[in-house]
Amino acid sequence: MDVPIVAPVIPAYAHPDDAGADLVAAEAVRLEPGERALVGTGVRIALPAGHAAFVVPRSGLAAKHGITIVNAPGTIDAGYRGEIKVALLNTDAREAYEVAVGDRIAQLIVMPVPQARFLPVEELPESGRGEGGFGSTGYQSTGESK
Repeated sequence: MDVPIVAPVIPAYAHPDDAGADLVAAEAVRLEPGERALVGTGVRIALPAGHAAFVVPRSGLAAKHGITIVNAPGTIDAGYRGEIKVALLNTDAREAYEVAVGDRIAQLIVMPVPQARFLPVEELPESGRGEGGFGSTGYQSTGESK
């Protein structure tokens, strides 16, 4: 799929089978412990109708430095034409993190997204899960709750 783009650095896939293309910072930012910042990427895209892009964290930044994305995944709608910015959060309680221009800060995943038709009904059909929500399936592989 072709996606028209305006960007100083074009998002790139690190490996041929990767789902996410790396987004890089277009500005330098220092994130103190617990601090968040909106970081520009300089990227503007025109997605085809019926598609959306999702901005997701980079696993290495999260695991090594505690850097994640506040609203992950961030949703880019097909009609949006502004700059893609990333709401980074430093979850490390002790160490600040420096983001330099050109650093890979997030990944962009482009996917087809059908629009749903919401049909009002009086009741929903039954399911095996029912109304079970957070933690309802337990915490161990045996399915036992604690």
